[in-house]
Amino acid sequence: MAFGPAASGKVSRDPVHHPLFARYYARVSVAAETRTGMGGVRDRLLPGLFGRVIEIGAGNGLDFAHCPETVSEVVAIEPERRLRRLAVQAALRAEVPVDMAPGVAEALPVKSDAFDAAVVSLVLCGVRDVPRALAELRRVSRPGGTPRFFEHGTGGGRVMAAARRGLDRTVWPRPAGGCHLARDPIAALRAAGFELGPYRRLLMPEKGPRLPTSYRVLGFAHRPDVLGTGAS
Repeated sequence: MAFGPAASGKVSRDPVHHPLFARYYARVSVAAETRTGMGGVRDRLLPGLFGRVIEIGAGNGLDFAHCPETVSEVVAIEPERRLRRLAVQAALRAEVPVDMAPGVAEALPVKSDAFDAAVVSLVLCGVRDVPRALAELRRVSRPGGTPRFFEHGTGGGRVMAAARRGLDRTVWPRPAGGCHLARDPIAALRAAGFELGPYRRLLMPEKGPRLPTSYRVLGFAHRPDVLGTGAS
């Protein structure tokens, strides 16, 4: 997960502190690897990665074990202190080099045109400024760079869309660490100037009742060789 900066606009060494949510997420995410098929999602999200990779909102670092050996380095950004500490432990067990750093998606603490690929997993739902976060993603990606994304998605018809909007306006974001269910990551990526590659809409879990949280989208995008106006 990734979250926006503090209300002051300043990014400190620990720009986000959600201790209760972090404890909950750390437990639930590990269980979800098998119970909801999240481990299989990571196996579909990460194959083919190579070179330098930035993961924005690395959470507790569960992606690291799924990175292929063609990755030369992962720079993982995570703003929440407790989750970042868990990610450091996961980085020590990873088979590829992983460097952890604090930071937020809207102000990535890395150089421009520095990464061959990016991983954004359940991040756009939680940032405060989606266009700014995606502009940063374009900035740090090399021309032709390939962001991989797994996010909450649209689907389920008008009733489910209304339910997601209602939850976003009321009870959902605060206990869920700032998560919003009604955002459209595909539209946001296109608006930011990314070219969409293959993507797939899915339900998580695949079986059982369909809830506002069930709808997800998994896919690839590309940063065009020539930057247009979408990230301005």
